[in-house]
Amino acid sequence: MSTHEKDQEQHIYDVIGIGLGPFNLGLAALLDDIDEMNGIFLDKKQEFDWHPGMMIEGTTLQVPFFADLVSMANVKSEYSFLNYLQRHGRLYHFYFLEKFHISRKEYNHYCRWVSNQLNRCKFNMDVQSVHQLQLDDGEEVYEVHVENLIQQRNERLLTRNLVVGIGSVPAVPANLEKNVGDTVFHTSDYLAKKEEVSKADSITVVGSGQSAAEVFLDLLKERGEEAELHWYTRSKGFFPMEYSKLGLEYFSPDYTNFFYKLPQQKKDTLLKDQDLLYKGISTETISELYDCLYEGTVGNESLDVHLQAMSEIMSIDEGGSRWRMRGSHFVTGEDFEHESNVIILGTGYKTAVPQFLSPISHLINWDDQGRYQVEQDYKVSSDHKIFVQNAEMHTHGVGAPDLGLGAYRNAVIINSITGREVFPLDDQNVFQTFGTVKQHRKKGYHVIQG
Repeated sequence: MSTHEKDQEQHIYDVIGIGLGPFNLGLAALLDDIDEMNGIFLDKKQEFDWHPGMMIEGTTLQVPFFADLVSMANVKSEYSFLNYLQRHGRLYHFYFLEKFHISRKEYNHYCRWVSNQLNRCKFNMDVQSVHQLQLDDGEEVYEVHVENLIQQRNERLLTRNLVVGIGSVPAVPANLEKNVGDTVFHTSDYLAKKEEVSKADSITVVGSGQSAAEVFLDLLKERGEEAELHWYTRSKGFFPMEYSKLGLEYFSPDYTNFFYKLPQQKKDTLLKDQDLLYKGISTETISELYDCLYEGTVGNESLDVHLQAMSEIMSIDEGGSRWRMRGSHFVTGEDFEHESNVIILGTGYKTAVPQFLSPISHLINWDDQGRYQVEQDYKVSSDHKIFVQNAEMHTHGVGAPDLGLGAYRNAVIINSITGREVFPLDDQNVFQTFGTVKQHRKKGYHVIQG
């Protein structure tokens, strides 16, 4: 059977993306200018909605607006943030605003605007399973079984390449998982649980990153004068995220390529020492927190607020109307107890392997820790075209979840699938050298072949 005959029998997509977060949405947008590739992107949500539980008023992205869906790969794309502003009559407003970091609210609206223009983005489509299928002429494709939630029927789609971009999921320490519910929950559910929070006399935040800080700041503004607020973190302090200009160069293709070539054991060790590159708190948030604490204590007024670092929560037990928390200060060795009505866990996110990949798990390369073994072009199998988005920090470094590298990763994936240089990839983007010997060479472009 010829390729034409196969396509007449059932359309075969060049790529199917599963999950429509910013990374796969960016891939869908970049594909709009590539005539030779057709694709479809599936998500079970009703519409694009980026971290709705943390859409706290006033919060901003931690990356510049250039880290939109497309600009760092194709600044001429009609799906850039600047074009979004122009189409909405806001270009001069943004010009006078003079801010490099946009609000999460506007970023979410921008992404919705893009998703609504792309017919290849299909929501209310719940992927059930993926299988490998060999066609009559020997070509191997992927068979994606999907439940159409609107039409309430099952569909079968075929594709030559698969890009899994389901994102990370909330991580809760194993010793605290049994307690998760209405009054013990992850920061990702913060806005959805606001009613419980508003009734609590004592609220505790656990965690050290930006999400924990934003939740605590919101609590301080809304409940600081009427509720007891505690904040515990295992970190050595409430420290700012590294945001110097040379520090930001770690979120570049150059560092990604340097990191990728290191032995896996060296990578795992190095990541443990780089927390403040991606887990700290923005300087602006720390400043605003301190200002709130200062203003709340003018005239020797008291705030029932307690911030404690170097402390780990060991257990949470039921204790009547309040939860009883037991913790340990790992520097002094002292144990402590605390009671709270509501506990909010800002304990980060983790990569999850979706159940729908189970039928093809044997096609995927896994490392000795059960993680994806991700190749340089983001494939997770040498012989099969399965790609992942934001599941490769352990292989590609701290830039994996960073929005600023999303367009670059999509350019690499597209170049790999097409086998040609659709998007030029500049191999010199920073001033520093991450290895020991600086490569004195002319600036050039390269393509990672599939």
